[in-house]
Amino acid sequence: MAAEIVNPGSVGGTESAPGESGEPFDPAFALHRGGKMAVQATVPVRNKDDLSLAYTPGVAKVCTAIAEKPELVHDYTWKSQVVAVVTDGTAVLGLGDIGPEASLPVMEGKAILFKQFGGVDAVPIALATTDADEIVDTVVRLAPSFGGVNLEDISAPRCFEIERKLQERLDIPVFHDDQHGTAVVTLAALRNAARLTGRGLGDLRAVISGAGAAGVAIAKFLLEAGLGDVAVADRKGIVSRDRDDLTSVKRELAEITNRAGLSGSLETALAGADVFIGVSGGTVPEPAVASMAPGAFVFAMANPNPEVHPDVAHKYASVVATGRSDYPNQINNVLAFPGIFAGALQVRASRITEGMKIAAANALADVVGDALAPDYVIPSPFDERVAPAVTAAVAAAARAEGVARR
Repeated sequence: MAAEIVNPGSVGGTESAPGESGEPFDPAFALHRGGKMAVQATVPVRNKDDLSLAYTPGVAKVCTAIAEKPELVHDYTWKSQVVAVVTDGTAVLGLGDIGPEASLPVMEGKAILFKQFGGVDAVPIALATTDADEIVDTVVRLAPSFGGVNLEDISAPRCFEIERKLQERLDIPVFHDDQHGTAVVTLAALRNAARLTGRGLGDLRAVISGAGAAGVAIAKFLLEAGLGDVAVADRKGIVSRDRDDLTSVKRELAEITNRAGLSGSLETALAGADVFIGVSGGTVPEPAVASMAPGAFVFAMANPNPEVHPDVAHKYASVVATGRSDYPNQINNVLAFPGIFAGALQVRASRITEGMKIAAANALADVVGDALAPDYVIPSPFDERVAPAVTAAVAAAARAEGVARR
């Protein structure tokens, strides 16, 4: 039986909030009561004829056909239009390691964003293990039911290993959104900021605060796209070759970043920098922001408190972006992952390549077009042009790179 993921409001969900014991009404609890999604059939089962087609004996014909020709599973089940949203609950939003049960509301939220913004069905899967190999083995065993895997809120550095091992073992797209979704939207905004100020990516030196999943992915992706140079700072300062306390991931990062050979603190790196990208939290001192190059860009993306408050950033920067929806230029992953998966599923891609991600970023940047302005370098998630543009670009790139199967 085919099915789609829907909001429970359409199938009898309740809007009541905890209040029987005298607690104040809380709309967040009201919205979440009963969960935010359900499964709804897309075919009728009104009589015995419908039943005989949707289930036995009719379903046996379809099963036999798939057994004889396995690729038919894409045509006669939901496999090619559904994504598994997988987490272990170790790096949830700004909450950290809260466990699989507590992460489930976020995974449900991710699933309904897939549907709302990309037309892609998604199933939340919260796993009761933090062992990388156990996660990989579990997802591999679940994979026959899905057309793609979106890894979510898994802490670094395990997230890098899990993604790599899964993609090695699966022939469907595996995508860690905390890494790559953030990187795609950041690149799109940075391309437009550079265009607005008459510069190219190769003219820019960036500094990233944060060497976790997002920081590492953004640094690699921006360099792949042609950024001039980038230095990444963690809690102990700039990630550089002369440090002897780096993890294997950071050692690899040190080999490809910081071409200027900087060492010391984040503040040291910011002197004369063209771009600040914050994915770490904390607060950057105003004098450090003031030391950046004229016409700099400040992308302070920590939530709920940006590393540089927009009021401070606007004193020194020509373009300011945050991760918040109440300021212009929100760097929001929902601009990327629904369309990226929609495009990959559309052509039955075996993986999501760097070229597909760059195509997504370029398409996202192009949506802004001639309306480009300091407070509009990235479109709104509610701009209906976004998902179709990203979907088409990703599908075309998958075909060009030979990873499409239709």
